Amino acid sequence: MKLDVVLGLQWGDEGKGKIVDVLAGNYPIVARFQGGPNAGHSLHFEGKSFVLRSIPSGIFRKDAINVIGNGVVLDPITFRKECENIEATGVPVKERIAVSKKAHLILPTHRLLDAANEAAMGKGKIGSTLKGIGPTYTDKVSRNGLRVGDILASDFQERYGKLKARHVRTLSQMQFDCNPDAEEAEFFAAVDYLRQFRLIDCEYFVNKELDDKPILAEGAQGSMLDIDYGSYPFVTSSSTACAGACIGLGVAPSRIGHVYGIFKAYCTRVGSGPFPTELFDETGEKLRKIGNEFGAVTGRPRRCGWLDLVALKYAVMISGVTDLIMMKSDCLDSFPVIKVCTSYKVNGQETSQVPFDTYASIEPVYTEFKGWNADLTGCRSESELPEAFRNYIAFMEDYLGVPIKIISLGPDRDATIMR
Repeated sequence: MKLDVVLGLQWGDEGKGKIVDVLAGNYPIVARFQGGPNAGHSLHFEGKSFVLRSIPSGIFRKDAINVIGNGVVLDPITFRKECENIEATGVPVKERIAVSKKAHLILPTHRLLDAANEAAMGKGKIGSTLKGIGPTYTDKVSRNGLRVGDILASDFQERYGKLKARHVRTLSQMQFDCNPDAEEAEFFAAVDYLRQFRLIDCEYFVNKELDDKPILAEGAQGSMLDIDYGSYPFVTSSSTACAGACIGLGVAPSRIGHVYGIFKAYCTRVGSGPFPTELFDETGEKLRKIGNEFGAVTGRPRRCGWLDLVALKYAVMISGVTDLIMMKSDCLDSFPVIKVCTSYKVNGQETSQVPFDTYASIEPVYTEFKGWNADLTGCRSESELPEAFRNYIAFMEDYLGVPIKIISLGPDRDATIMR
């Protein structure tokens, strides 16, 4: 069997949660492979809404096992709250979740370091969600981190104290005013809660299950926030591309099957960083309102702009996307003219490549389409879609060289057309 991968192809917030929830019915195992509680995967079904931060989006599927892989950074406090909220709905989370022993732990002092680093950068700040993600990955790479498996050790408290002391020294040097003890009791209570879950050697578990079961791997954030291939330094601290699934779950590249790439019919971004097609006018504000473009976790308003096919084709290339999934097409129903960026002008030179220089002066070159001026939300088959919309789809497929297999026309499970 194969490991199929679901990725966001833009700057996050593409709608991965809904699609994983829709696809999860075909997979007995759903696995998160990177990121942390800075994710906010929104699910809507049966008149209910949920936002998942660390838990994979297959949690509401009765027979699915949900794996939190070793590439994830896990905040025990956030994890416990999230689990208890889901448990309150009658979902047996302890039966459905397995956590890699090699996933790294977010300490309360990691969040303080995140805030201190962002404050020190002033106007040059990255736009962190302040969830402690970056400092936790920093400790991982510098070989100072604590992992989930460490909570089983008899000297875990001593290991915790050693890392905390290291953080406190750094916070003192940065002259950041904070109380490093504030959430410690809550942290250890949450660690006790985490010990009640199935803690696994993820790489052995996933490879054994793949012998006779398909697995769906769920990415967080988006491809243009990848630590290597995103708009550095305005990126996240993990690999959001397909290759991240191999490292984040412990599987070989040869075991990858379908790579589902999710994108919105327009672009959004949260926080700082380049955004060539960003709109600062009434059109951008209209997109924000119609699309309800506010962070599922932070509530921050998202920056909005036209679809960027240059960046999208780049993301498709990096991850070897086999199937495209387009979200929120219905948000463009009332626009008389729809634009898509098909090339850039960088320092006066036209190009179809994403430039190395994050700070380069990029002018988008647009192709315009006549809007379809029709309500797509009621469509449930391809034949019901207006001709102008089908032409829009055909253009994108030709440009990107990959078929658009799924079209989402609303937040609910059933508002989905499978092509």
